[in-house]
Amino acid sequence: MRFRILGPLEVGGAEGPGSDSGSGNLTPRAAKIRVVLAALLVRANEIVSVDTLIDELWGEEPPRTATTTLQVYVSQLRKLLDEADAEYGRDALVTRAPGYELRLDPAQLDLTVFQELYERGQERMERREYEAAARLQRQALALWRGPLLSDTPHGPLLDGTAVRMTEVRTAALEQRIRADLHLGRQQALIGELQSVVAEFPLREEFFAHLMVALYRSGRQADALQVFSRLRRGLVEELGIDPGLELQTLHRQILGGDPELLRPTSDGGAAEGPGADRARISVSGAVPGPGTPDGPGAPAAHRSVVELPATDRLFTGREEELGALAALLAAPGGRIVVLSGQVGVGKTALATEAAHRAGERFPGGRVLIRMRPDAHEGREGMDGPAAAARIARLYGAEGALPGDARELRDLLRGLTGGRRMLVVLDSVDRADQVEPLAAALPDARFLVTCRRVPRGLDGRVLLLDVPAPREARRLLLAARRGTDAPDEAEAAEIADLCGQLPLALRAAARAEPCAAARFRGAPGRLAELDAVAPGFLDRLATAYEDIGSTQQREFRLLGLLPEGPFGTESAAAVLGTDAAGARAAVAELVAAGLVREELPGAGRRACYRLSEPLRLLAADRLAAYEPADSVRSATARLCAAYEKALRETSVQVDGAQSLEWPARQRPAFVTMVRQAARSGLWEQTVRLADALTGLLETLAAWDDWESCHRLALDAAHQLGDLPAQARLLRSLGDRAWQRRELPAAAELYERALLAADIASDLLERSRALTGLADLRLDAGAVDGAAALLSPALDAAAQDPRARFEALRVMGLLAVECGRPATAEEHFGQCLSAAVVLGDARLESYARRRLAALRAPAPDCSEVRPGVWRLRPAA
Repeated sequence: MRFRILGPLEVGGAEGPGSDSGSGNLTPRAAKIRVVLAALLVRANEIVSVDTLIDELWGEEPPRTATTTLQVYVSQLRKLLDEADAEYGRDALVTRAPGYELRLDPAQLDLTVFQELYERGQERMERREYEAAARLQRQALALWRGPLLSDTPHGPLLDGTAVRMTEVRTAALEQRIRADLHLGRQQALIGELQSVVAEFPLREEFFAHLMVALYRSGRQADALQVFSRLRRGLVEELGIDPGLELQTLHRQILGGDPELLRPTSDGGAAEGPGADRARISVSGAVPGPGTPDGPGAPAAHRSVVELPATDRLFTGREEELGALAALLAAPGGRIVVLSGQVGVGKTALATEAAHRAGERFPGGRVLIRMRPDAHEGREGMDGPAAAARIARLYGAEGALPGDARELRDLLRGLTGGRRMLVVLDSVDRADQVEPLAAALPDARFLVTCRRVPRGLDGRVLLLDVPAPREARRLLLAARRGTDAPDEAEAAEIADLCGQLPLALRAAARAEPCAAARFRGAPGRLAELDAVAPGFLDRLATAYEDIGSTQQREFRLLGLLPEGPFGTESAAAVLGTDAAGARAAVAELVAAGLVREELPGAGRRACYRLSEPLRLLAADRLAAYEPADSVRSATARLCAAYEKALRETSVQVDGAQSLEWPARQRPAFVTMVRQAARSGLWEQTVRLADALTGLLETLAAWDDWESCHRLALDAAHQLGDLPAQARLLRSLGDRAWQRRELPAAAELYERALLAADIASDLLERSRALTGLADLRLDAGAVDGAAALLSPALDAAAQDPRARFEALRVMGLLAVECGRPATAEEHFGQCLSAAVVLGDARLESYARRRLAALRAPAPDCSEVRPGVWRLRPAA
């Protein structure tokens, strides 16, 4: 038997795939059987679970008979395998809990042959055996006939494998081209590379190889044009520049570097994009970590650059970099403080600023990490330890003085008035900076911290999360060269990460980098930590550094819905007054755990927990806060949101701006769900009731249904029949507006029954009116009229119920050709709306009265903002 999946699926028997005679071509025609076989082949010699196969076949909606149907497919596969190989075929597919295993010799499957050739080619490449490496990768690539399983429907397993194998094929192609460049085949490669860069317009390594091939073929100008074209494409599509290595190669070609002209066994475009990293030599390049001005520079003339390597993922932040450069160049203050919440990118920004500041600080640039990091095995430093570190970098040998004054004098002598930049990363206290500032009077200091240490005198720049567009750019830059998400998915991932760079970089390492992987709030932090070990530890450092009172306040804020929150919400969840809430949140702002947002157009002043930090707070709340405390805080928060909703309802009914309530809708909906999860049945009902008007006005159909279903269950828990009647009728109104007429009829009938049992005249009237609306929809005018009289009688004491009954009576009169009666009813609607003080209902009544004088020929407004088309004559 032979199986080919690097392209369309092919199954071959004795004569092999592709033959049409005998048992040569046995590829199954049925799509479902091809899916099962394909899933078993990509996991050959492994157990593939029944659940995985069902998911691959039917996705999230398998039929009830899925397991039985799968067994039928497996039986048919066994027959096919038996036909392909009468001796061993049937036994190749074995049942092994919890699924099935297809046992194959690796040589029987083109995928495993490809992988073996690719890995052998890699090994030869590492040993610099370029001829063998090129040959093996060429053989591997020859097995590809198109995208993996291109004629077979893909589910999650096949989709993921296809993406992975496409990436491996691209890597094999890159290695083969790289080996050929080492062998001096640049002229033969130019045409192929021009085709490859058109196929992979964002893969910098192929552009680098094309540039080298052109340069070595005497086409320097063409090589430079290739770089310009790539840079233009990256800037236009992603807003980023080519990577550092490609920029270095560009400078080499621009300068006519002779070392790049000849392929050698240890040079050329082999070990990195365009050129061997060990051989890159660029005029004016920054010395590496700890490198002096020259190889034998004496201590008195030593100029040290001790910085982390340039971060290839760094993107954007141009405004902040400009501000830092201005502050560092300004006369006067020697200390610049870069402050911001954990994970916001302070270290990355400070490092980039230091790299860009070479000309301004010829005496050296040094970065020292002051905070301990258990994950990286790094101990923290105090001021004297940092001073000793710099002294060693500038040539101090032997035992250093233990006395602080002697160490200061030694450091002054070593640096000798040089203009230096010292970056002190993750500073907690002023005494970590003061000894260095005293020892280096001519230096400038860039200090990063979550909160500005008390007593530290410096110019402060507050760093916030990047704007959404810049956050997307960071995510896409981190995925450069791999399967990057599209713009819409990148925007969702950035939003799920709260635009926090620490979380964005972690998410970019996920395979696949898909929004669906991070949507589940309870597991999002675990997912990010799994793909970027240490992420959670770093995120939690700010929480661990504050006192127990602040920790509890931070945990309770984890009950807040996603998004901005005000003082009222904070006061409710913390169980304090507005002044106490402001003071508590201010402490958390200073600790870098909460962001303060200033008022803007249509936006009130508020606070925000970055989404990863909100999830951290919720995680710590579940772990450390007593259940009764959580329940009490949730109840207080529900009350605060209900109050805000009641005020919003007044604004909506009064036709005020919907901008703020619309932005807050997700938070209101979250609180209904949170109340239901906490078993706060009364609060669930009250919140859903208060939310009805806003959801109807915004036509938020899904939220309307989900919230009212939760509230209906809560009303059942309470045994509250009036609430059940009210919620059933509201769900009926929603179904009516969605034209789900059978569902609306059932809900109105149930609402009427509950109202009658509860002797609730108001809801009896509303349910009867809803049923009358349905009868009128169906053209049953007599049936509608029979319901409206008792509806109006029951509504005598409630102007809103009376408005609804009169509205349908007016519509009925219009339908029956009685305009005078309709005018009377709509006039009474207007009076009821005036009594209610509801501008929306009042406007509707006025429009209906105007329509009686000049009726629209093709439509009729049956409810406020709801229009029904008239049937064609």
